[in-house]
Amino acid sequence: MKLNKRAEVLRVIDTLSGQYLKGKVRAIRLAVITLLSGGHLLIEDIPGLGKTTLALALARALGLSFGRIQCTSDLLPSDITGLSIFDRDENRFRFIQGPIFNNIVLTDEINRAMPKTQSAMLEAMEERRVTVEGSTYPLPEPFLVIATQNPVEQIGTYPLPESQLDRFLITTGVGYPPVEVEKSIIQTGSIREEIRHIEALLSLEDITEAKRVVREEIYLSAKVTDYIFALVAATREHAFILSGISTRGGINLAAAARAAAYLEGRDYVVPEDVQTVAVAVGAHRLILRPEQEGLGKEEVLQSIVKSLPVPLV
Repeated sequence: MKLNKRAEVLRVIDTLSGQYLKGKVRAIRLAVITLLSGGHLLIEDIPGLGKTTLALALARALGLSFGRIQCTSDLLPSDITGLSIFDRDENRFRFIQGPIFNNIVLTDEINRAMPKTQSAMLEAMEERRVTVEGSTYPLPEPFLVIATQNPVEQIGTYPLPESQLDRFLITTGVGYPPVEVEKSIIQTGSIREEIRHIEALLSLEDITEAKRVVREEIYLSAKVTDYIFALVAATREHAFILSGISTRGGINLAAAARAAAYLEGRDYVVPEDVQTVAVAVGAHRLILRPEQEGLGKEEVLQSIVKSLPVPLV
């Protein structure tokens, strides 16, 4: 079955991973899955591995508007959403939109913003609109927030609580590139200037159609739904876990699995699609018991995935 706009979406992934972001194909693919699923992406990694470059390149290749927010402790909610100023010429207040009014918004080091500012940001992510001084303004569609945070440095940061982490559909790292690729990057230098010249490979209509196909034409059978529920339930009953994957997490897992199936060229979801995205969608939603906090959430969830019987579809 031919899936509308799949070839064009794959061309974005192939172009970015082959020419500009070598060795980052997994992160690019997860970013595209997040976009197609209508969610938001949190990238956790140390500085200097290309988190910002990935967001910039994706925005250019998708032909979408791009905004950037550099989070600091004195960042105010109005610095994100915008504010009203008095226009003397027109003798009235006029709303000036903040950077949130872009299709792709890079929120750099989100854990350096104060909780009040984080809350305003996350509310906009969930509601897809902002309310300022009693007036409500819709955000553009598609709307994708790519937030970053450094998991190592904690001084001067305000870690996102679990309830807010749950708003992110996918969390991933970027990781070091392969050895030969990294040598080449060191030799040739930053590609930030090249990225500014990437031509748009998709139109807004292409992206809207691809999202519609993922949402409406990718079949999720009862067996695979049972498999997703079994995975979610297993995280709630695991001895190492205090709080497992929420219902919203289960919905997000199904949506991401649909997008993964779309990229694979199928109009139906198989258990392998769920396994492909399970850790990226679910690990950050887990709360481990205090005596198990030294363990990695990704490894715990991966062990649960491996322990579950896989249904035949």
